[in-house]
Amino acid sequence: MHILKIRKVGNSLGTTLPKEVLQKLRVSEGDSIFVTETPDGIHITAHNPDFEKAMEAYKKVSHKYRNALRELAK
Repeated sequence: MHILKIRKVGNSLGTTLPKEVLQKLRVSEGDSIFVTETPDGIHITAHNPDFEKAMEAYKKVSHKYRNALRELAK
């Protein structure tokens, strides 16, 4: 468990993530992290949840429209 202290940064509030947390998230300076509210609480991840939804949609249509997708890829 890591305890993070909230500090004032300009007109906002912020915190600093310990090196161990950054390594587990596999992020570095300039990367984005995503905070999502779930029924179980708050979830912090380095992976964009919207990207996963888009990939699921792609998988549903990729076989049906593979020729069109191949042409678009050129």
